[in-house]
Amino acid sequence: MNISELLRSSLFCSTEGGLSMMHPGLPPGWAGVVGVVVALLSIRLLATPKAPATELRFRWIPGGRWDGSLRVVRVLGPMLRQILKLALVALFGLIVIAGLFGTPIPERNLATVLTWNVWWAVLILSIFFAGSFWCAVCPWNTLAGWLVRRGRTGNAAPNNSLNLRVPRILRNMWPALALLTGLTWLELGTGLTGSPRATAILALLMVVLAAVSLAIFERRAFCRYFCPVGRTVGFYSQLAPIELRPVDLEVCERCDTLACYHGTDQIEPCPTHLVMGRLTENTYCTSCSNCVSSCPSQNVNWRLRPPSIEVIKKARPHWDEAWFMLCLLALTGFHGLTMMPLWEKGVSSFARIVGDSGDLLPTFTFFLSLSLVVPAMVYSGTVRMTYLLTGKVVSFKKLFSNLAFVTLPLAFAYHLAHNLGHVVRESDGVLGLLLNPLGAGASPLTLAEKQGRHLDMLISPELVFALQAGLMVFGFWIALKVLHHRYRALFAIQSSGSVGLIPMVLLAVGFTGFHLWLLMQPMIMRL
Repeated sequence: MNISELLRSSLFCSTEGGLSMMHPGLPPGWAGVVGVVVALLSIRLLATPKAPATELRFRWIPGGRWDGSLRVVRVLGPMLRQILKLALVALFGLIVIAGLFGTPIPERNLATVLTWNVWWAVLILSIFFAGSFWCAVCPWNTLAGWLVRRGRTGNAAPNNSLNLRVPRILRNMWPALALLTGLTWLELGTGLTGSPRATAILALLMVVLAAVSLAIFERRAFCRYFCPVGRTVGFYSQLAPIELRPVDLEVCERCDTLACYHGTDQIEPCPTHLVMGRLTENTYCTSCSNCVSSCPSQNVNWRLRPPSIEVIKKARPHWDEAWFMLCLLALTGFHGLTMMPLWEKGVSSFARIVGDSGDLLPTFTFFLSLSLVVPAMVYSGTVRMTYLLTGKVVSFKKLFSNLAFVTLPLAFAYHLAHNLGHVVRESDGVLGLLLNPLGAGASPLTLAEKQGRHLDMLISPELVFALQAGLMVFGFWIALKVLHHRYRALFAIQSSGSVGLIPMVLLAVGFTGFHLWLLMQPMIMRL
């Protein structure tokens, strides 16, 4: 097959780096099915606004099979976590060595392939099943602890930290949001994903940030306030079907030690300042299980729950958290947009118009800013319309914070569907890289090798498309359930009817339609 035939095929497109493989988009038939279901769900909600908000039901049987399985996890958890921590630290070290000293060819270097093709995609998918478990075994946190605490465990002093309290101005989501936006700028704007050395340096920088935070502030301030990955995992974990909670709340009410919060002589305190008896959401829980080990009554355990029940009715609204969820929605869509063939052409054309003839960073920064501003304006306008249609009985700020939870399942569903394509199509060859992580003697992938990787998928394309369509429907369905419950909690449904629901339903339909359009477009492979 010659170059012209490759360009005419649906598998390749021409980019500044040469010919790049493309993933096929979601077929129109599947998109049509999603569209019909979205329309029916919307009509149903608007037609029956006074119906009770239906519960996602999950029958928990104490002592049953699932209960027994989670008790095994409780007993073996500390040992398994230590094994995983050591394994991930070793893998992290291998990634850094490969990035700093290996081949500069990104698709032949373990650092770039494992970080950008596998880790980030698998991490997002894992949240759907394991919540924030990644944070419990994160190598950044493990290495920071080794560097600062020098092997000390438990609550013993001294712990080589100044133990300063985080300033009030930083005790919110704004630092993590700034770092998440900055990480997106580095990843997509500077070509970081195509540079093994830059990838390794970024990995080391995250360890430095975690270590500096641990050396200055009390507990794990980096995990709670600063880590962009941890906060993303935390918010998405609101939708996970697993949680770490008290077995019996009455036992917590009678507790006079608060060992879950303060720790013990052998067990460190909660790294994010949580009290188990008052815990209602996963957002700041790192799944470290310190509370499981420290509770003198053994009253803390893992348990299953109805998926998304937390975001539907348990999570408490906060102004800064609302903005984080909104920006998460914007940035996930922006990631998908930058992987489309039309993105590079559009950016280049705009750069020529404005006279940006350098590395196009000013142009990229403009579009990144636009991708954050436009969804924020659309959401703010939608909340404003809801505010007016409901007679201004609830303040705009309260509405803004409460209704922002509608955007979280929309962002998560698209993030899952998007990353599913990466995992099943771009994981081929990872085993070979583990055997040759530095890419010694390797040459760039040939067109035949690129095509082979594309066709050698983990599951069939038909199943991928079905799962992507199902995820989009699931995200929209959960978004409507969030809207229904929180709307009923905010307003007297008998007086406001369904009119006040219309703006937010249209918002959910609009973002779902945009995400569906993104999935229908061919997507350029990362490497």
